[in-house]
Amino acid sequence: MLVTIIVFLVILSVLVLVHEAGHFFVAKLFGIKVEEFGFGLPPRAFGKKFGETLYSLNWLPIGGFVKLYGEDEAGAGKLQIPNSKSEIPSSKEIKRAFFAKPIWQRFLVVFAGVFMNFVLAVAIISVLFSVVGVPMPGNKVTVNAIVKGAPADKAGLKVGDTIISVDKTSITSAEQVVAYARNHLGEKLTIKIQTPNSKFQIVKIAPRKVYPADEGPMGIAISQNVITQKYPWYQAPFVGTWEALKETWLIASGLVMLVIQLFTKGIVPQGVAGPIGIAELTGVVVGLGPSAVLSLVSLLSLNLAIINVLPIPALDGGRLFFILIEGVFRKKVNQEIEGYAHMIGMIILLGLIALITLHDLFRIITGQPILPK
Repeated sequence: MLVTIIVFLVILSVLVLVHEAGHFFVAKLFGIKVEEFGFGLPPRAFGKKFGETLYSLNWLPIGGFVKLYGEDEAGAGKLQIPNSKSEIPSSKEIKRAFFAKPIWQRFLVVFAGVFMNFVLAVAIISVLFSVVGVPMPGNKVTVNAIVKGAPADKAGLKVGDTIISVDKTSITSAEQVVAYARNHLGEKLTIKIQTPNSKFQIVKIAPRKVYPADEGPMGIAISQNVITQKYPWYQAPFVGTWEALKETWLIASGLVMLVIQLFTKGIVPQGVAGPIGIAELTGVVVGLGPSAVLSLVSLLSLNLAIINVLPIPALDGGRLFFILIEGVFRKKVNQEIEGYAHMIGMIILLGLIALITLHDLFRIITGQPILPK
């Protein structure tokens, strides 16, 4: 349990710190003053200033934050009026404020966090593909079980036999065998097999037209072998990027279904997890080894990127949305309106998190597993 908690906190911290590092470095690139880079969340435990930036260690060990000069909670930006005239910022300092920068620079500063989470996912997937390899379906189909008295049993097919071809059609997937059998019910099929001792044989099986639903026309259970595919270091980043894009699409589709089911049925879809569910899932993957933990980190990083880029107030996507509005209409959005929008967005987000957390608690109480069996 202790290991799970530590790993869970480390994962969340890494994900958020990578996100905030994106804001930090792009802000520095454009000359925006970074007032504080915090590890963890306040209250502050310790802080040390290097140059103009305070690097702090905070008591809540989850994530981190970046405080930019001239950036308020709403995102539009403002500077507090000091009590002393000697503290009034110079025009040079004001030019280094977040709100004083061009629209495209502010857009990139805000978007950098999302981009870094995507980059982290690509980097992890690329390393896994290059060093560990990725399980992929092979091209061999093996017989795992045979129903006694079924056509396959009568024809002499044995457990462990590999199906090479059916009616001279090469077989490379289990789906091929299933589809071919269902399209040729009652016909005698010529099946070439390779036995476990590497001998080739020909058997003839006629898939039955009437059969129990749990047995299939031939009465066999088959599976496709799994191979470990590794990619050279120079190919892995391209394959990793493509894989990250595919996972991004699946996550985005899942979020759409989450919203639809919440508003139409009032239920949380299967497979959706909040902080408690993620912590529980962390415990599962810790037992599977480092590769599984890294895979979880890449998946969570993509989730964080997608959620943050959504045009929801209080998230990076909401701030990007207001920046885009300013770019289109050439006028800043009223700070009070934007502030209220972010506040409402935060309330909705917290409500959604609470709903998903209740769903996680109910699932745990009723003994339902975090992963489908």
